Amino acid sequence: MSKINTPKPVRGTQDIFGPEQEAFGHVIDTFERVRRLYNFKRAEMPVFEPTAVFARSLGETTDVVSKEMYSFDDRSGDSLTLRPEFTAGIVRAYLTNGWQQHAPLKLATHGPLFRYERPQKGRYRQFHQIDAEILGAGEPAADVELLVMADQLLKELGIDDGVTLHLNTLGDPESRAAWREALVTHFEKYRGDLSEDSQTRLDVNPLRILDSKDPRDRPIVDEAPIIDDSLTDEARTFFDKVTAGLDAASVAWTRNARLVRGFDYYRHTAFEFITDRLGAQGTVLGGGRYDGLVEALGGPHTPSVGWAAGIERLAMLVGEKEAPVVDAVVIPLGEAAEMAASGIIADLRRNGITADMAYRGNMKKRMKKANDAGARFAVIIGDDELASGKAAVKDLSTGTQVEVPLDEIARKVSHVQ
Repeated sequence: MSKINTPKPVRGTQDIFGPEQEAFGHVIDTFERVRRLYNFKRAEMPVFEPTAVFARSLGETTDVVSKEMYSFDDRSGDSLTLRPEFTAGIVRAYLTNGWQQHAPLKLATHGPLFRYERPQKGRYRQFHQIDAEILGAGEPAADVELLVMADQLLKELGIDDGVTLHLNTLGDPESRAAWREALVTHFEKYRGDLSEDSQTRLDVNPLRILDSKDPRDRPIVDEAPIIDDSLTDEARTFFDKVTAGLDAASVAWTRNARLVRGFDYYRHTAFEFITDRLGAQGTVLGGGRYDGLVEALGGPHTPSVGWAAGIERLAMLVGEKEAPVVDAVVIPLGEAAEMAASGIIADLRRNGITADMAYRGNMKKRMKKANDAGARFAVIIGDDELASGKAAVKDLSTGTQVEVPLDEIARKVSHVQ
């Protein structure tokens, strides 16, 4: 009989379990708590969209569109793409569902995304992000609110130490056009010295050269003109209001005049929270203002701003977390006791008490399970206890044991918590 080979996971995917999953879940739970504090509404979008949603919004020249998207034709011949990021899908939903009536609309979501890139530490081909967006808000106060929210999230996760907010402005359309022209003039002088990718970008999107990590490009990029020389008075005032708002909210920031975002739809504020704890790939949260995206997808002018963060990378900074402590472990001894224990454990859980059952092994092994779970109580029930209508409730922190009527166990356990 031939041996059946066990299937392996697809490269760039992962199975998450144990302490790693606890850290992963902790990031999501903290994000959900913080987004409620800021009154962001939850939204869910499809995991795949028409390819045009991403091609038109992210820009045909971005690496995500040209190299990294998982696109396929379905049985009807329509081109679909697994979402590589959230913002474009959120904007599509905003337009097709008439959510404009709620503007300014604060939305938050999280879930899996897909990009075909080289897997590395904290980066996968199926990865997960948390995401927050404000659509229909052109005021600098919206940028400030999102940045303060991100800062609070990192603090509540306990990973803000060694994380720095890098901030830049990409200006309004007039500023960006002038900056683009200045960059083209600069990079053209060194075209032959640029990397192949940057030579291509010079013809289609020269701002992307500023984001190049190729060592051949870095000396040329370091000498490139910065946005400040091209800013209009309006764009400069907008950025000044953002930084003043951050100062008022006691959010520390540093100016990075060469910071750009990877997609074509960004305007004005661009930012990244960068850590020194994850090696060269140090960005843990990033985003900015994308005032032109809704128009790119056929909608009216709708100034918007948002950010996203990789859950895996945040979880790596959080570190492994142990499973939540169990309040009580029920230990039934005998078949009749197991039936009664089902009712007891259901009653405990309905009263908000975390409970588990140890129904395998001898008494010593069952008590070990209770101790290993970090339980405060062991609820022991056998034939004698059933006959008396009571169970033995042992406080594992003190070793004391008392008999408690079956219908009062939940009250006894919750009273001592």
